[in-house]
Amino acid sequence: MSQTKASHDLMSGPEQGLDETERGLTVAGLFAGIGGIEVGLHEAGHRTVLLCEIDPGAQAVLRAHLPGIELVPDVRELEALPRVDLVAAGFPCQDLSQAGRTNGIAGQQSSLVGHVFRLLDHADRTGRSPRWLLLENVPFMLHLDRGKAMRFLTVELERRGYQWAYRVVDARAFGLPQRRQRVLMLAAREADPRDVLLVGDAGPGEEVSQPDLACGFYWTEGYTGLGWAVDAVPTLKGGSTIGIPSPPGIWMRPRPEIVTPDIRDAERLQGLPADWTLPSVGDSRARKGPRWKLVGNAVSVPVARWVGERLRTPEPYDAWDATLRDGAAWPKAAWGRDGKVFQANVSAWPVRETYQHLAEFLKYETALL
Repeated sequence: MSQTKASHDLMSGPEQGLDETERGLTVAGLFAGIGGIEVGLHEAGHRTVLLCEIDPGAQAVLRAHLPGIELVPDVRELEALPRVDLVAAGFPCQDLSQAGRTNGIAGQQSSLVGHVFRLLDHADRTGRSPRWLLLENVPFMLHLDRGKAMRFLTVELERRGYQWAYRVVDARAFGLPQRRQRVLMLAAREADPRDVLLVGDAGPGEEVSQPDLACGFYWTEGYTGLGWAVDAVPTLKGGSTIGIPSPPGIWMRPRPEIVTPDIRDAERLQGLPADWTLPSVGDSRARKGPRWKLVGNAVSVPVARWVGERLRTPEPYDAWDATLRDGAAWPKAAWGRDGKVFQANVSAWPVRETYQHLAEFLKYETALL
């Protein structure tokens, strides 16, 4: 998608004479970042009417590419949601990430998800309840504090009458050479979120070690850590435990050559056009650290597009799932209602789009180390 087309189409209203299925959903994007969820939902035919984002650099990106959409700077100051069909919230992961502070759901940043529930309550009182709620965050929250974050989210959802489902999804399933897994949680009162998130499975992706495949890594983790990826870069990060955003290294095998990717390729690794984050600094010659942070915190566009497509074409979920016993670890996919949790037997690869090999994907000049 070109930047011009993205800007124009995201502002476009629903076509007259079309029913809701044909014209798509209206969306409020909270913790919008640089718009990964919203652009992905747009590509599936939905329309964003509100953005909320506190980071000044991210705000500059949103204003440049998504002009004309109301932009609220702080979720804590947002008093009410407009009448929308779907609320999307990729709430801050710094307190939930294995690479972050691991303070948990009660941490200063990740606890901001509480404002999502505040806004939902207000929408209920005013008769403007959205049909869907989409949450996104890191898979480490399934394990941190024995799954305290998941218990908080599911209890708060069920207290408000929502049925919910979640699934860990890998960006590589959509052909991007970035091993990026994220928890997608979808909730609704009337519709069945299982019909959207849990239908379809291409099977787990397998890493095949070949001497001619490039390998991505982070310097601090070595070749046995989470930062090592075959034919892909590891998860792009918004920062380390000390808050320094940085690109991964890439071993361009079989050559004895270590390089780092260009920021424009990092944007493409998230499914965004090259130079999407340039408005955050205003000059391509400016230091790239702020842009790496924005890219590392983004949601991969194809992942959001898949959710948007599934929202338009849900299919009945009819699998038999075992009840998760009390105290058991949260699985990679599950659904729940009425205080019960059921484990879903699906992988992180809902589809298997044509894969782009890392060495062939890189379009811009790399930096030799």
